[in-house]
Amino acid sequence: MKRLLALGAAAVAAEQVAKRVHALDLHGKRAVVTGGSRGLGFALARELRAQGASVAICARGEEQLFAARAKLGDDVIAIPCDVGDREQVDAFIDEVGPVDVLVNNAGVIAVGPWQTQTIDDFREMMDIQFWGLVHTTMAVLPTMVERGGGRIANVTSIGGKVSVPWLLPYNSAKFAAVGFSEGLRAELAGTGVKVTTVVPGLMRTGSFLAAYFKGDRAGLEYSLFAPLSGTPATTVSAERAARRIVAALRRGDPEITLGLHAKLAARANGVMPGAVAGALSLVARALPEVHGTERLRGSEIDSPVDDLPVTGPGRRAAERLNQ
Repeated sequence: MKRLLALGAAAVAAEQVAKRVHALDLHGKRAVVTGGSRGLGFALARELRAQGASVAICARGEEQLFAARAKLGDDVIAIPCDVGDREQVDAFIDEVGPVDVLVNNAGVIAVGPWQTQTIDDFREMMDIQFWGLVHTTMAVLPTMVERGGGRIANVTSIGGKVSVPWLLPYNSAKFAAVGFSEGLRAELAGTGVKVTTVVPGLMRTGSFLAAYFKGDRAGLEYSLFAPLSGTPATTVSAERAARRIVAALRRGDPEITLGLHAKLAARANGVMPGAVAGALSLVARALPEVHGTERLRGSEIDSPVDDLPVTGPGRRAAERLNQ
């Protein structure tokens, strides 16, 4: 038995070495990052550029997009594009040219219980985080397959594996994104195009400033969310996440999960889904009652937690990452 285990460990190690040896060299490759103007997308664009790729980014907000290009370098292509609009995506990809690496990162968060979410909220989440991913992927795939190679990394979420309370539209879109990403990898076997499903937990990107908070107690929701998404104890830094994601897509890994909490949650849900559902039900019941459908961005909310040390790391990350 020990001999078998040793042989198995050796085989795994040999496979990892082979992956590193045959990892895609990014020098001279054209890489596209959607949602590349801020947060994790900004960190990914910077990491890809540092590794020699020619980088193009897109986002809906022009001012933030061009500010990101100024920070990243004038050689970065920055084109306004709403990934939920197929025509805009096709025009964006046509202008960029043949793509070697696509990172589908565009996303938005709306925090609030189901009573505060509208059908339009569900549509918006699906448009950006599912259809946006589909639009860009379908736009680059024909040339990738024709050339016999390419890399696609789809940034989903632990919310696409475990549906946590107060993020129902977001979770729904992320579950769809995970299904698309995993299924696409299987269908592209043998084409030379590798698809990596990225499953992050909470990341230290300053996302609480860009997130939407729903209902009549948006300030309270913000005060609960901001510390969780800003401390080293509960989050992974965007820079570390970007390095790991780029390494995984270069190797063509099937999936990468970021953050100990995300790994534990995904494994627990796979082994004990009933227990996890029960625990999440208790969390949902413990959360305060919220009404109304109006929403505010985190950056529009004044909260006592803004002056606490616990949100400091998140705010510093926001400054570094163009939030």
